[in-house]
Amino acid sequence: MERITIFIRTKKKSGSIRLRFRLIDGREVDLYHKSEIKADLKDLEKFNADGSLKSKVSIYNKPLFESISREIAAISKVYSEVKDKGIFVNGDMFEEMIDRELHPEKVQRDSNSLLLPRFDRFIKRGFKDGVFGEGRMKHYQVLYNELERFLLIKKKANILPFDFSADDIMDFRNFLFDEYKYVAKNRNLYANVASRNIPTERRGGNTVSTKLKKLQAFFNELEDKEEIAKSPFRKLGKERKRLALKEKYDDPVYLTKDEFVKVMNVDVPDKLQETKDVFLLQCAFGCRVGDFKALTMGKVKVNSDGIPFIHYLPQKTMREQSDYKEVETPVIRYALDIITKYKFNFPVLKYVSGKSGYNAKIKLLLQHCGIDRECKVFDEATGENKLIPLYELGSSKLCRKTHVDVMNKVQIDLYAAGLHKSGSDAVNRYTKMELKDRFALMCTAFEQPMYKVDKDLNVIK
Repeated sequence: MERITIFIRTKKKSGSIRLRFRLIDGREVDLYHKSEIKADLKDLEKFNADGSLKSKVSIYNKPLFESISREIAAISKVYSEVKDKGIFVNGDMFEEMIDRELHPEKVQRDSNSLLLPRFDRFIKRGFKDGVFGEGRMKHYQVLYNELERFLLIKKKANILPFDFSADDIMDFRNFLFDEYKYVAKNRNLYANVASRNIPTERRGGNTVSTKLKKLQAFFNELEDKEEIAKSPFRKLGKERKRLALKEKYDDPVYLTKDEFVKVMNVDVPDKLQETKDVFLLQCAFGCRVGDFKALTMGKVKVNSDGIPFIHYLPQKTMREQSDYKEVETPVIRYALDIITKYKFNFPVLKYVSGKSGYNAKIKLLLQHCGIDRECKVFDEATGENKLIPLYELGSSKLCRKTHVDVMNKVQIDLYAAGLHKSGSDAVNRYTKMELKDRFALMCTAFEQPMYKVDKDLNVIK
């Protein structure tokens, strides 16, 4: 049980002092609070250490008594909340919490100290300082919107960072899983949200874990800057933290070489032709969809050997590089035809996600092409693996994985044929080769003819 006392440490015999209070709870808790109360030492002689009046005292400073009682009540209330939430606080935080309890109007004036504005500053500063790139910043902004909706629905919009507890993390986790259930009753919160971004089903475990890890990074920064004493994620406990942040990935899904060739050769209706061309082009390049969308004709060059190639800075990792080295990927023959046809003007890429986005159309394309090989996917609801046709797993990520697998397979074939030495870089990572060697390897992998172009991309050989 905690004990709150008036803490007097002065050699003065007379005059006034500014009162301090001390809270002790066992051997581990020893906190101090400096109040704004000024008291005459003669008046204090009539009070016990716990703020009560000494026996047989009938004449005393009533305003002082009321101020001391109010101060002790505030200290007691704040400490009870700290214990109930399991929050670890240091002296500065304890002082601030007492100040907010005694002067709630200050919270209204200083809205920048609230959780949401502080999270917003974290996002903007992280992007400005190069801690993360534009793609990750957008993911953080999505998380900000989700957190804002959660706090509004739970009536906690004015919560401060160090009031956000381990229980709040788990509540937010549950909200992220089941946000779709809140949409109908809170339509006003989704009025400005694009329909494709409004959740319509339960989110997957990996999606939720990834979002929580971003929130954890925010609280880690607050702890590092001593704005909070301890991140609420460190108060989760070992098992709850493992559960909240665990990511479970199924075996990678990609098109086999035969499946890829099948997609190339199947005729598709006009409404799927652009999707087919874009899908095949992304498979040829193997780049992430964000980098793929940013490609233009200005990103196509021709080297001295007449080999066309694309070059770009990968958005996800470029701010982490010290030299900003570009990725250079040769353009194989069928990819050149697609580039020439569209000039990188792909309306299908306007929206990647959503019911009518690029990912959804990839699923339709693969279904039309009969790419229905069964793949094992873990079902979180049943705790068992279930078999799903590959076309249902189609997305832009499939392009990158397919590209990597096709290239890995040809590396193995060339190694087995004795074209690569044991332990060579080319066996492990073909991107370390010179451009002309990678071009030859890609042409072999995708069964495309070698060719050359002039500076205007006209085929000359």
